[in-house]
Amino acid sequence: MLRLKNINTYYGKIHALKNVSLHLDKGEIVTLIGANGAGKTTILNTISGVTPATVGEILCDKVPVTALSPDKIVQRGISQVPEGRQVFKPLSVEDNLELGAYLRYRNREAKSAIHKDMEQVFTLFPRLLERRRQLAGTMSGGEQQMLAIGRALMANPRILLLDEPSMGLAPLVVQEIFRVLERLRQENGTTILLVEQNAKAALKLADRGYVLETGKVILEGTAEELLENAEVKRAYLGKEKKDVWER
Repeated sequence: MLRLKNINTYYGKIHALKNVSLHLDKGEIVTLIGANGAGKTTILNTISGVTPATVGEILCDKVPVTALSPDKIVQRGISQVPEGRQVFKPLSVEDNLELGAYLRYRNREAKSAIHKDMEQVFTLFPRLLERRRQLAGTMSGGEQQMLAIGRALMANPRILLLDEPSMGLAPLVVQEIFRVLERLRQENGTTILLVEQNAKAALKLADRGYVLETGKVILEGTAEELLENAEVKRAYLGKEKKDVWER
């Protein structure tokens, strides 16, 4: 469904991604594991067109999307939840969600579908329904993360990119968010690429994973294989990593 082939991305003269190749099959949850600066966020930003690749190819349903602008990539069914949530704080919850569907409003016939999708977001995150008129900037971090995910879902994506959804959140909130991700995969068939600081929790949720180091993929495998890999255990699955997810 999504394939990266020998992707190279630069920040000025800094070579951030070096011949990165990976793929996502339909309905999979795939996680990216690596230390800070390994290139995980850059992969998401390269896929979404925020930091375009200099060399290599990105295919969505076998169609090249490498050179598309971010809005065209969203229209292709790829939506990103950025690190740090980045909600529109002066706007209400409902206004934030409507902005997520901005590109869809060009088609008047889509309005009923947009309304249906907003109702689904409220079903997934009942707290957002309770606070639909509340300003986003007055909500807790966990509620803002729910809103950021809901806003991304309003674009009606087939592929969802998530960057550190558990950052700074209480374990119970993280459990709720991870359950929603599993529900999206089971009920909607949503394909998910997940960057997550808690590698153990991410691997317990995911089907497969890739391990990155200094912009390169150094290891890949099923979630079970990576959970049992000695080097992955040593580097990323230490005792301090608290389990927050069980299928």
